[in-house]
Amino acid sequence: MALQLDSKTRLNFEHAAILLVEQSPHGLEVLQQILTGFGARRCVRASTIEAAQQEIKHTVFDLVLIDPAFSDADGYDFIRWLRRSETPANRTAPIIVLSSNGAKSAILRARNAGANFFLKKPITPASLLERIVWITKDPRQFVEAAQYAGPDRRFRFEGPPPGEAPRRADDITTKLDDAGQPNLSQSDIDALLKPQKVQL
Repeated sequence: MALQLDSKTRLNFEHAAILLVEQSPHGLEVLQQILTGFGARRCVRASTIEAAQQEIKHTVFDLVLIDPAFSDADGYDFIRWLRRSETPANRTAPIIVLSSNGAKSAILRARNAGANFFLKKPITPASLLERIVWITKDPRQFVEAAQYAGPDRRFRFEGPPPGEAPRRADDITTKLDDAGQPNLSQSDIDALLKPQKVQL
C-alpha cells in the first residue's frame, strides 16, 4: 500500500489511490470528505458496479471502500470478482465494507466474499481510520482456494483445529506427545522462586 506509517502511527494518504464504491451520491460525498480530511488526494468515485469494474481495469488502488447495497447489482459479487481479478495488485488490495445492515449474516457475507473489514454505518472518521491503521500494521496473507480468495480469515496463526487435518503448507503437523518428565512439585516450584543470596 502507498499508505505509509511513521513511528507515531500517522498515515500519509497523499499518494494513495482509493476507490469509493457506493450507489448514493451523498454517501460518496461523505466518504470523500472524510478521506480528504485524512489527506487523501486520489479518491475515485464509482456509483455503479460496472463503473467500479472499469476503474479496477485501468487504475491500481491501495484501498477499496464499498457499500454493497445496489438496486441493480450485488456488491458482494463485486468483491468476489475483484479477488479473482486479472490485475494482481488490485486483487490483493484491502477492502472495507461499509453497510447500514449490521446483521451477522451481512458480516459473514462480507468476510466470505473476501473483505478485510466490515464497518456498520453511520461511520465516524475515527472508526474508519482505526480500520485502515489496523490493515497497514497487520497485513494478512492472501489466500486463494477453490471456494475463497482474499485475506486469511484467521487473525492468529494457531494451526488447524484439534482433530482436523492441516489445510495449509505452513500448518503445524507435528503430533504433540506427553511430557517426557513428570511435572514439578509445588515445593520444587517454590524453591525456584525463592530469593537466593548472592556471594560478591
